[in-house]
Amino acid sequence: MAENKNVRRRRKGRKLSLKRDQRKALLRSLAEALFLKEKIKTTQARAKEVSIFAEKIITEAKKKSPFSIRRLARFFSGKLVKKISNDLTLRYEKRNGGYTRIIRLGPRKSDGTKMVIIELVK
Repeated sequence: MAENKNVRRRRKGRKLSLKRDQRKALLRSLAEALFLKEKIKTTQARAKEVSIFAEKIITEAKKKSPFSIRRLARFFSGKLVKKISNDLTLRYEKRNGGYTRIIRLGPRKSDGTKMVIIELVK
């Protein structure tokens, strides 16, 4: 049987009803808030996407190479890069993934959207 090379593949991630650049900006700002405050309240869909993004950022920072620090600096400010590369990498030194936790809160009163708290594991 011949393999069809024109088959469409499903894309990873949620669209969150946003265009690509807006979605990237939203994920970046939510991750920044998560790293600074270590706990934020948001919708379930956004939290799941931010969790994936934040896990990748922390894993990259744990490498502690100059290249990984430069990659972090592309996304975040200098103060936040220092916090991630110094504080968070030490905290998760012996942990292989699972840096975030999502706690369900229930529906939002206005529109019924599922709300959650996403936090960094201590």
